[in-house]
Amino acid sequence: MNITLNLYYTGENDSARKFAEKMEQSGIADRIRNEEGNLRYEYFVPLKQPETVLLIDSWEDQDAIDRHHASPMMGEIAALREKYDLHMKVERYISDVDGMPDRDKTFIKE
Repeated sequence: MNITLNLYYTGENDSARKFAEKMEQSGIADRIRNEEGNLRYEYFVPLKQPETVLLIDSWEDQDAIDRHHASPMMGEIAALREKYDLHMKVERYISDVDGMPDRDKTFIKE
């Protein structure tokens, strides 16, 4: 059961984008990507919300998320969130263990 979190970071004066850039430039994002159980860690900017950055963060299971949250790296992330005065909204999704139904696959061009 994979778990995906959509984290929406919102701030003012481009602070969410600056936060994401700092996460990438400092190497924190790559360290998260290299953690055991991490499947995806990517930042995006929603077209209709330029002061928001979306982080798609996927993990193998809840244990992997718990290990990540217990790591010293979380202190670094929290400090950056505070520095850039970001507010967050989080959505959590659990993968469908059976995969995508065939009737839905007909709408996808690979």
